[in-house]
Amino acid sequence: MHSPHGGLFQPTVTQAIRLLSSRESQLSNESANIPHRDISDPFSSAHLTYTTDGTDSYPVPSIYQTRKHAWVHIYPEGRIHQKADKTMRYFKWGVARLILESEPCPDVVPIWIEGFDRIMHESRTWPRFIPRAGKDVSVTFGERVDMEATFGDLREKWRQMVLDAEKEDGSVELGVCPENLKNDEKAVKLREECTMRVREEVLKLRRGRAWPDEDPKAQLADTWRLEGKPGKREGQMADGSWVHEEGVKRPR
Repeated sequence: MHSPHGGLFQPTVTQAIRLLSSRESQLSNESANIPHRDISDPFSSAHLTYTTDGTDSYPVPSIYQTRKHAWVHIYPEGRIHQKADKTMRYFKWGVARLILESEPCPDVVPIWIEGFDRIMHESRTWPRFIPRAGKDVSVTFGERVDMEATFGDLREKWRQMVLDAEKEDGSVELGVCPENLKNDEKAVKLREECTMRVREEVLKLRRGRAWPDEDPKAQLADTWRLEGKPGKREGQMADGSWVHEEGVKRPR
């Protein structure tokens, strides 16, 4: 799933929410009542595709019954970010939408990957396209997060917000954020808090790898402005990190 048109409310986030959910997708009566575990031709109906910009077309991943309540792998920093002390950038808020809006609440398993920068560091010179061999990479998996204890209060607040929105605007479609909750101050704060809690789960793994605690400011969205000069989005930043935006087509 990808989109060159990023953002918190891009169509791919809607599709990710539906893919994580196990209740019937509300795409259409036709698609929701398909009796087969799979379908042979996902392009046979407009209801079975979605668009990211109004002109392209992709198959709806959640239309396959075998993919309901599926696994979605998220890189919440949203770009390549390499820093010697392994400090992470702020996490983008799309991960909060996946947790708050999926039904039922999805499981979260934090993962810490370390060593890719040794293989393909952004500062590498010619032959830049060749991975550096003989480097160590470690992948650390955390325990499944206790979702009710960690996010239950936030999901309940979101659920109440949606109920209030339905009273004003009618039924809310799964994966589609009500217009009045996109920029609502309370909704924004809720997404921010949810994202920070996700980040804390990953930080537990980072500590387990014997890295010292980060500066708390690293988790804030405003902190990224300190990385480099105004308008500079890639390369070596003022804080010593290396940033690259290639392939930034993941849910924001």
